[in-house]
Amino acid sequence: MEEKAKDQLSIEQTEHDLLADLRRARRSLRLQAMDEPRAVARLTPGQWIADAVATVMGSWSFIIVQSAILIVWITANLVGAIRGWDPYPFILLNLALSFQAAYAAPVIMMSQNRQQDIDREAAEKDYHINVKAELEIELLHEKIDQLREREVLKLIEAVRVLTELQQQSASRARDSDSEGGRPL
Repeated sequence: MEEKAKDQLSIEQTEHDLLADLRRARRSLRLQAMDEPRAVARLTPGQWIADAVATVMGSWSFIIVQSAILIVWITANLVGAIRGWDPYPFILLNLALSFQAAYAAPVIMMSQNRQQDIDREAAEKDYHINVKAELEIELLHEKIDQLREREVLKLIEAVRVLTELQQQSASRARDSDSEGGRPL
């Protein structure tokens, strides 16, 4: 029985230590947030261009327009409207598309890297919010446990008082029986 009480105290102490650690982390995060000025998201010209290119090239309108241009180019060269411009293997068209891909890929990667940084910051904020929620839940658990302990103590006290009253009543009944004054 005594070992069980020691184990319970050890667990409670561990929970209190964890809760204290979470409180310290929360305070440090608040202080850190107050010290750091809010960064206004200003895009550099390169970031703005990378985002614009990625937005345009990642749209259906770009695919449709580019497909239309390719169809016109190929049709014009096959029908002979533009004689000798870019005959059948379409080497000039191939060169233009390779040039476009060579420049578009790194620009799109720049935009994706910037988006990845934004996502990483959002994940960090989510983590801090989760830590805060965990702290709040721990605090609520602690309050509920304290309320439950108080209620149990009140119930124990009520049982003790009722037991004493019952014993006094039983004692009076025995005393009256022993004096010979049996009720009819």
